[in-house]
Amino acid sequence: MGTEYENSEGGLYVCMNTFLAFGREHVERHFRKTGQSVYMHLKRHVREKVRGASGGALPKRRNSKIFLDLDTDDDLNSDDFEYEDEAKLVIFPDHYEIALPNIEELPALVTIACDAVLSSKSPYRKQDPDTWENELPVSKYANNLTQLDNGVRIPPSGWKCARCDLRENLWLNLTDGSVLCGKWFFDSSGGNGHALEHYRDMGYPLAVKLGTITPDGADVYSFQEEEPVLDPHLARHLAHFGIDMLHMHGTENGLRDNDIKPRVSEWEVIQESGTKLKPMYGPGYTGLKNLGNSCYLGSVMQAIFSIPEFQRAYVGNLPRIFDYSPLDPTQDFNTQMTKLGHGLLSGQYSKPPVKSELIEQVMKEEHKPQQNGISPRMFKAFVSKSHPEFSSNRQQDAQEFFLHLVNLVERNRIGSENPSDVFRFLVEERIQCCQTRKVRYTERVDYLMQLPVAMEAATNKDELIAYELTRREAEANRRPLPELVRAKIPFSACLQAFSEPENVDDFWSSALQAKSAGVKTSRFASFPEYLVVQIKKFTFGLDWVPKKFDVSVDMPDLLDINHLRARGLQPGEEELPDISPPIVIPDDSKDRLMNQLIDPSDIDESAVMQLAEMGFPLEACRKAVYFTGNMGAEVAFNWIIVHMEESDFAEPLTLPGYGGASSAGASAFGATGLDNQPPEEIVAIITSMGFQRNQAIQALRATNHNLERALDWIFSHPEFDEDGDFVLEMENNANANIVSEAKPEGPRVKDGSGTYELFAFISHMGTSTMSGHYVCHIKKEGSLKMNP
Repeated sequence: MGTEYENSEGGLYVCMNTFLAFGREHVERHFRKTGQSVYMHLKRHVREKVRGASGGALPKRRNSKIFLDLDTDDDLNSDDFEYEDEAKLVIFPDHYEIALPNIEELPALVTIACDAVLSSKSPYRKQDPDTWENELPVSKYANNLTQLDNGVRIPPSGWKCARCDLRENLWLNLTDGSVLCGKWFFDSSGGNGHALEHYRDMGYPLAVKLGTITPDGADVYSFQEEEPVLDPHLARHLAHFGIDMLHMHGTENGLRDNDIKPRVSEWEVIQESGTKLKPMYGPGYTGLKNLGNSCYLGSVMQAIFSIPEFQRAYVGNLPRIFDYSPLDPTQDFNTQMTKLGHGLLSGQYSKPPVKSELIEQVMKEEHKPQQNGISPRMFKAFVSKSHPEFSSNRQQDAQEFFLHLVNLVERNRIGSENPSDVFRFLVEERIQCCQTRKVRYTERVDYLMQLPVAMEAATNKDELIAYELTRREAEANRRPLPELVRAKIPFSACLQAFSEPENVDDFWSSALQAKSAGVKTSRFASFPEYLVVQIKKFTFGLDWVPKKFDVSVDMPDLLDINHLRARGLQPGEEELPDISPPIVIPDDSKDRLMNQLIDPSDIDESAVMQLAEMGFPLEACRKAVYFTGNMGAEVAFNWIIVHMEESDFAEPLTLPGYGGASSAGASAFGATGLDNQPPEEIVAIITSMGFQRNQAIQALRATNHNLERALDWIFSHPEFDEDGDFVLEMENNANANIVSEAKPEGPRVKDGSGTYELFAFISHMGTSTMSGHYVCHIKKEGSLKMNP
């Protein structure tokens, strides 16, 4: 508990019963709470190395005083500093200390336990950044690589696969100079595998990826060894084909000489390269260390804990949350959120160097490590457990993680307080039958506003056309590509797309009792306190490979969306009859659903998001994954293709009941009878989560037997009467129609003003959904601050 490390000033105290570690300010709390009195105190000292007579450091020797599996401080030069680890047993409450090792005085079992702790490996090693770049093996084919003297010279740009028309993910064979495409990888770099085919035909083992060549090296792959490798003679091998790697820089599409004016990259713009940036210290200015493709998590959490409601809910309640945390706080969401928030907001891990301290350190020849930034290893391990994507070391989508975090906050709310309410809003959807002109109004809860990129609204179309012509000409003549011109899209055009009418083909009209055509429009039924906007800059090509729009969208500092306020049923409008379409379920599907019904809370959200990224409605994607039994996005995609023309295709997932004759009879006519009891299988799902049966039944009745909405209803009604007399009466009353006219209370929302000021933004750098880097900027003290 806490964000201290062994090399912090107070060190760490490891409970010898639970083996949980605590900082100095929290170990007393754990002792009072559990009565555990024996702790191992671990501390790492950092000292300046003793200098030799000539002034240089003494020759390196193995330091036997280092025995903890800790990372060294990257900010310290290992040639100037050395480390010494210290361990001792501390007996509370008197703080009696026993230095370790101490075989003579300690019982054998205690000594064995101490040795096990000291020799244990860090449980978070697997979360650290992959260091394969520094550990690649040298290819056994590099020293004696045969290179054909065939006169091949590789141009600086304009490459294309020799066997197809692909111009991306191209590899240069270092034996004969063939340029061929690679295979399709998880990071969405496409290819037809012609480079591998060429190796199988000719046996030439090594290839280098074009676009990665810099003076420092390049990506080299050995087909024979089936892994990335190092080529110590790469400069000579490239020179054979006319490439001078010492005077070249890698780009996405080609090589360029240093004399050519470099383009301003996306990275340089977002990282504010060339601008003199002032380091910030103190509360609210603490960075999060990247654990290897964890920037999506760091960016979201920096923004989250800049919101006062989250600060109050977690850091403001720190004593209570820590005091009432479970015996294993590593598995408690609120504890981990509080710990992370305290680390970011306390200022303890973001202190500027003080000159007097530096002088004192020099005099004592001891370096007091100044911990700047915190490593969210434990937090990431908890929030990502059991999640197939976030638990990996691959790059993830910040928007998906934001929704995942909101879901965790909802499930682990502290009493009646739920800080994620600041994001909640209601969307009013109006569907109009094109033939009868009758309408239906529905509402749904959302947490973010997704806007498409309106490419057709670019304000620099002439520049884009001229650039495209110049680029094609340069590729054809194998000349360096011109400076990139990005499309400039007004944010107002993206915002307008939110309220544009959307055709709903084959809409089932309850007025016609048949399929028809409909038009859907969306408006805000309520405005959130904090509006989260996602610009959907990714799309799918004809090959189903996700691609990123390389565009510039200027966000306004002030935003007024009151014109998007929902108006409800208007005078002269006639509502569609409240009749559901007939439900036709094949017998085999019915049996499968009855016997293999999965818990909707176990729906594979990663498969859902893969489908949603293809442009399908989110609720349709959830149903597709649910009704295909979590068998993956490909199987669910086939379900979508079959059912996408159904009228309820985009409606929320609702579980029909098959338990009784009355329920089956009502479903056959396409309407849910008011006197039906909620399906027992859904009631069982809710009660298995720890809720009372009466509470589950009332929630299901209030939400038309929709499991997801029922859970939301339960969380929004913490004042539920546990006696449940009203529910029992309804459950035993065969004629429940007499009370059914009371309109159920809707989901909890806060209605804001509809005017917003830019508070923070998260930017993605890179061309792929599975790679790149996220950076967060947050407005503090009147200006935007970049938060790593």
